[in-house]
Amino acid sequence: MSLVEFLKGSYNEFRYKVEWPKWSDLQSSTIVVTIATVILALFTFGVDELFSKAISNIIGILINAFN
Repeated sequence: MSLVEFLKGSYNEFRYKVEWPKWSDLQSSTIVVTIATVILALFTFGVDELFSKAISNIIGILINAFN
């Protein structure tokens, strides 16, 4: 199979055999993904801040203990 035949077959597959989602489905999926991404980003930020403060406190305690 040559490259040209492969590309023609791929085009025909995408054009005639793939069932593409409707525009409304794409919009609702995009909204769900966007909301999930924002929630995950906020959660990650919160955990990062929590660990950052905890490590700073532990280092502060250790520095004060050895002074």
